[in-house]
Amino acid sequence: MPHELEHYETMCRISIMMLEAARQNDWTRLGLLEAEVAGLRDHLQALGEAGKPSELSESQRARKRELIQLMLDHDREIRQHTEPWMASMRRLFAGASIEKNLRKAYGTGH
Repeated sequence: MPHELEHYETMCRISIMMLEAARQNDWTRLGLLEAEVAGLRDHLQALGEAGKPSELSESQRARKRELIQLMLDHDREIRQHTEPWMASMRRLFAGASIEKNLRKAYGTGH
C-alpha cells in the first residue's frame, strides 16, 4: 500500500477514536488525537508540495475517497458534540470577563 494511503487509513482510525472521545466528552483526549491527525495531515501536505505524484491505482483512489468521506462524517458528528461545549465555555469566559470588568469599575477587588 502506498505511503499516502497508509496515512489516510491511520487518520481515519484516529478520527474514530476522536469521535469516541467526543461522545464521552473527553476533551483532553480529543485534543491530543486532533494534534496527531494534524501531524499526519501536515506530512501529507509536505509530500504534495514536494511535487511527488500520487501512485495510487483506481481502487486505491476509491479507498482514499471513502476514507475522506468517513473522516468528514466523523468530523460532522464530533462537531455536534463539541459545539455545545464550546458555547458553554464562551458563556463561562464571557461571564468571568464581565465580573472582572465590574470589579474593576466599582473597585471591588477579590
